Parts: sequence; C-alpha cells; structure tokens
Amino acid sequence: MTIMKERKAEHIEICVNEDVAPGYSYWDDIRLIHEALPELSADDIDLSATVLGKKLDFPFIVTAITGGFDGAERINANIAEACAELRVGMGIGSQRAAVEKIDEKSYSVVKEYDVPLVIGNIGAPQLVAQRKKKAFTDDMIGSAMDLISADVMAIHLNFLQEMIQPEGDTNGRGCFDAIRGLARKYPIMVKETGAGISSKTAKRLSGIGIKAIDIAGMGGTSFSAVEMHRAFRKDDLMMAEVGEAFFDWGIPAPVSLMSAGNGIPIISSGGILDGLHVANSIALGACCAGAANLLLLDALESSDAVKNRLIAIREGLRTAMMLTGSENIRELSKADRIILGRTKEWMDQI
Repeated sequence: MTIMKERKAEHIEICVNEDVAPGYSYWDDIRLIHEALPELSADDIDLSATVLGKKLDFPFIVTAITGGFDGAERINANIAEACAELRVGMGIGSQRAAVEKIDEKSYSVVKEYDVPLVIGNIGAPQLVAQRKKKAFTDDMIGSAMDLISADVMAIHLNFLQEMIQPEGDTNGRGCFDAIRGLARKYPIMVKETGAGISSKTAKRLSGIGIKAIDIAGMGGTSFSAVEMHRAFRKDDLMMAEVGEAFFDWGIPAPVSLMSAGNGIPIISSGGILDGLHVANSIALGACCAGAANLLLLDALESSDAVKNRLIAIREGLRTAMMLTGSENIRELSKADRIILGRTKEWMDQI
C-alpha cells in the first residue's frame, strides 16, 4: 500500500521537475485559415458543446492527473472547484488505490463540487489477472464509479508505462474482452496515456459499445520518460536505458485524432497547451480537447490558478473561432486548415 502511494507521489514530483515531454509541438503543425472579415461579434460566439451527454460551457476536459496519495486530495479539490465554476469536464487519476481501499478521500472529494462531467479511471491491466494479482470484478468498477459519482468510466491503456515500470502489470491478454463486457453494464470510454490510438485499434473499439475514445497521443507527457527518471533515481540503469529509448514512442496526437475518427466521439489530448490547440482539435474532428500536465502546477497552487488557466484556454479558443469566422463549435469543426511539418510526414505515410 505504501509503495503505491510513494509511486504516485513520485510521478507528480517528476512531472513537475523533470523533462517528460518529447519537445516537438505537433499541434503547431495544424494551421487554421484566417478569415480577415468575420461577420461576427466575439460576444455572440457560442463555445458550448455537448460531450458524453453533458453540456459544457466550452469543449474541454481536465483529464486524469492523480489520486491515491496524501497530496492528491488538494490537487483534485482545486481542479474540481475550477471545473465546476467554469463548467468543463474533469477526469480523475487511476482509481486503483480506491478500489484496493488504500485511499478513497482523494477521489471522493470531487463529489463536493458540481462538476458537469466527471470521468472515472481504471487501468486496462487491472481488468485481467496479473501474476499473483486477481482481476478487478465488474462490481469493483461500479463501486469506483459510485465513489465519485462518475458519468463515465475511462479504461486507460498504459502498457508503455507498465513495460518500463519495474513493478508494472504487463499482461494484456483478455483486456479487449473485459472492456467489451464492462461496456454492456456501464458507460465506458477508452483512453490512452500518451502514446496514441491507431486507426486499427479505434475500429476494434468502436464496435463494442463504448461511448468515446480519448486518443491521448504522443506529444505531451511521456510516461516512458517518467519511468525513466524513476529508474535513474533507483540506479536501475537497464530500465532507464529502455525508458530513454521509448521516450517519444507513439502516434502524434493530431495524427491519432485524424486516424481514429470513424463516427465514435473522440477526445483529443496529448500536448494540448492552449485554446488554439483546442480549436485545432475541433477542426480535425474532436468533440472536445483535454490536458492534464498543463494544469498540474496550477492545481498544486490553488483553485484560482486552475481557473485562470482554464479562462486563458477558453479565450484562446474564442479568438480562434473569431478569426476563422466560426460562430459555434459546429462551424469550427468545418474550418479550413492545412497540415505542415512532422504531422504531414506522418499523414503522408500512415
């Protein structure tokens, strides 16, 4: 139990103090075409969107950050307060610690705030047996949802991290069937954790009853990098070397977004830094965008800091909509754009 708490706290500390992102902004490769004469008033632009059946004031989710250690309650409370006030969605960190009764309060604190869309979180590896660990039951997943009054449960696919992590759960056999079974009982979505989702995988997932996919592509936090730093600190040079080799492994987020779209709602995350990146996501077909590490320092500070960050994202989105002549999110989704740089290179070959 103590080991899990220490690991979660270490993940936060590393994300704050170490280099954990590849360093190339794939979202900057997406350029929206400027409309010099928009027949709009900025005050009349409608940023609202319906995401997973919930009305958001603008299409954004603070995606899963943390839970399950002593400092997590304050982080989640600050995020929840800000999301409730600005009417955007919130995802919670992995609830494994809550399911295993290690810590519940750092998650349940979310229920103290009127967040319009709450997304729970359990890892796909926990749905199947791992060495001496038993798989979580369907009832455990239901209890995890009840703990935070989740509207949807995200099953996260974090096998890159698990392979680098010394204590990682590396059996993926049976996860697809387990997700399909859960989707028959609960509102389920699937999310990656920084390596993206391919067109092939998205097609497999789209036919099993899930509600959405968060592509969480490469370009934001690399959990291979996070585990690399952990390994260096423990003088585990072999795993540090493996982690370094896979630092920028994955499908860039915009590429994953464009590849995965096939009718199922797509949440766009992985390297989102501002409102323009949110606008780029919508123009490429996402129902909304999300970010986690972008708001971590703010969440460590205060709810006001998180609010200010979210307001900056919202106003950046409004500006992009004004400058593309988009009066609402539907019109933004049809905005003209071009694709440059490494993202175009990927799209030319994928």
